Amino acid sequence: MQSQPDRIRCSVGITAHNEEANIGHLLDALRNQLLREVEITEIIVVASGCTDRTVDIVKEYMRVDPRIKLLVQERREGKTSAINLFLKHAQEDICVLESGDTIPHETAIEHLVRMFRDPNVGMTGAQKVPVNTPDHIIGYLSHLRLKLEHELCMEIPRLGELIAFRKVFDAIPPDVAMDEAFVEALVIKRGLQVRYAPDAVVFNMGPQTLSDFLRQRRRNYAGHLHLKHKYGYRVSSLDTWRVIRIAMSQVWGAIRFVGVLGLLAGVEAVARVLGAYDYYIRGNRHEVWEIAWTTKQVKRPEHADNGTEPSFPLPFGTRTPK
Repeated sequence: MQSQPDRIRCSVGITAHNEEANIGHLLDALRNQLLREVEITEIIVVASGCTDRTVDIVKEYMRVDPRIKLLVQERREGKTSAINLFLKHAQEDICVLESGDTIPHETAIEHLVRMFRDPNVGMTGAQKVPVNTPDHIIGYLSHLRLKLEHELCMEIPRLGELIAFRKVFDAIPPDVAMDEAFVEALVIKRGLQVRYAPDAVVFNMGPQTLSDFLRQRRRNYAGHLHLKHKYGYRVSSLDTWRVIRIAMSQVWGAIRFVGVLGLLAGVEAVARVLGAYDYYIRGNRHEVWEIAWTTKQVKRPEHADNGTEPSFPLPFGTRTPK
């Protein structure tokens, strides 16, 4: 595959431990990205202590796509160790890092990497969207948590799952568990900007049980505290009052929804009473009905006016980050 000089070249790294159920889908998604300004020159899979078919599946994909490379760690040494191995072998200045248990939307890499046209940008992060069924209580918790995180990222980015960054460092300290947050710290320390890319969507599966939900949140919080106390970097989610404010806006939204729902029920009840009066008392079946004139002006959506369609629906909105 011949490189195109006007495109932003990037190396994609995947950290994987026993991901046989997902790694093929992930590689397919990366191979079929819709790219205009961006070029993926290599896809490096770091398989850490895999005891399933992850390595064999990656080798099968290597035969059909020369960009795919495999690095094997015989034993599991932690995600930070896998990332450092990727950094050691990555050839491009822009690195994309993705967890092996996620799937990027077909435009995710384009939206994530093209922001590096701005030389002030040092790191970008995707919007995480859970594929859990929200009608299950734990699945709903995952949806709600990521919705709150999305709102937080619109103000102060806290990135994860799928990130891109300039290769302005060689390695991450082995005692760091929250790698994405530490990359944020390194990038900011070098005077570069961290930006959220809500149009870059990455799908993941949230915890399915309460014990897994607690286990995940527990380790994340401990990792963030370690980052704060040892390295002096405080991620945005540790700003308790900001998180409470965003959460309260969601509470107000829920209260308003219940109020509007009650109003709708009241209006519908009145309409039914009046309709029954028309039919049973007045004998009026409205064969020729009174016109509701405010329904007669239909405005086309903006995307229809310019001949384009939204590439995909974003469940948590796409307002411009601050």
